[in-house]
Amino acid sequence: MARVAVVSGGSRGIGAAISKALKAAGYVVAATYAGNDEAAAKFKAETGVPVYKWDVSNYKECAEGLKKVAEDRGPIDILINNAGITRDTMFHKMTPDQWYDVINTNLNSLFNMTRPVIEGMRERGFGRIVNISSINGQKGQMGQTNYTSSKAGDIGFTKSLAQENAGKGITVNAVCPGYIATDMVKAVPKEVLEKSVLPLIPLRRLGEPEEVARTVVFLVAEESGFITGSTLSINGGQYMI
Repeated sequence: MARVAVVSGGSRGIGAAISKALKAAGYVVAATYAGNDEAAAKFKAETGVPVYKWDVSNYKECAEGLKKVAEDRGPIDILINNAGITRDTMFHKMTPDQWYDVINTNLNSLFNMTRPVIEGMRERGFGRIVNISSINGQKGQMGQTNYTSSKAGDIGFTKSLAQENAGKGITVNAVCPGYIATDMVKAVPKEVLEKSVLPLIPLRRLGEPEEVARTVVFLVAEESGFITGSTLSINGGQYMI
């Protein structure tokens, strides 16, 4: 029986690429989304991947939503924590809402999404959890104190959870994309990309969502069971650690 994978923020951008790649690899996939009903409906129609709507910053909604997915699709063995937002501004101008909205969505969601499924994974002796962090969680970024804090927290969460669950057949890894050609990045004026962004990337190009997705498919495979607690950078060489 094919394993069930849940991808948060799985109907757009990097998340959509991950959902498609997992389905192509033979997994049963469910994609969550928060607010864009039109984009989610279009994604479902194009891919056949079922979509579920809830707020990942709300624990109760996550628990109820994941229970519904398990009832519809089967036990959840693979979780991709991809959902995230930005509320960029310099810290001395940042409001409490700008701080907490990002922390709740990008970091607290990892607890909200993982806690309801971790016990089942432990009981079944198998699990694959991949947390989508960011290059900026590794190196920091001006105007993103909230975002970089959340993404750095994702990496710490990954390492600790990996240690706790290694003996139960569960791997936990983080992926840190750099500048990826999503709609948000492609909306940046061309001259800004060419003068200010691409020169920072040794490969001199943006990454593709599919390149991130292929890494996720590799990490969740049965054959990748000896890889856990790792942080994989997908940034074209922009930041090397």
